[in-house]
Amino acid sequence: MLAVSSDTLTIRPFLPGDLGALLPLNNAAVPAVNELTAEELLDLVNSALVCLVAVVDDTPAGFLLCLGDGAGYDSRNYQWLSERVSNFAYTDRICVDESLRGKKIGDALYGALFERFAGSGRVFVCEVNERPANPGSIRFHSRLGFSEIGKADHGDKAVIFFKRDAEPATGNQSE
Repeated sequence: MLAVSSDTLTIRPFLPGDLGALLPLNNAAVPAVNELTAEELLDLVNSALVCLVAVVDDTPAGFLLCLGDGAGYDSRNYQWLSERVSNFAYTDRICVDESLRGKKIGDALYGALFERFAGSGRVFVCEVNERPANPGSIRFHSRLGFSEIGKADHGDKAVIFFKRDAEPATGNQSE
């Protein structure tokens, strides 16, 4: 089992060799995200605004895949957001190795995303399943400053849409 410490967690952009590690992370997260084939995941990565990978001890331990507005993504949730929000960074999926949950890897992935687009004016949007219920993700996104902007019931699934305001430009800030 991997252990996370401040010395071993790195967030970096997706590299071609990551696909084999990220696909099982994605598919282990079903039904919070939809199952994908390697080709489907690679297509998403290639159309993404950014795909950030959390690496623990040289092993991908999680990822956040984010699409921009105007991507032409065939997703009913993406379409819903596209009709209501502009200039956005849409988190299509965030997945963390189940054995490493609770270690702030998701926080680090989102922190890197917010930093990457600070000053761009992009708002951050996502959706979380309401049916099947995903209360942990709702709490997680609320804690990160996301607030509810709508709901959709697709019959087989129901989702809650969330938005977080754009990050202001930052100078050399230390935490």
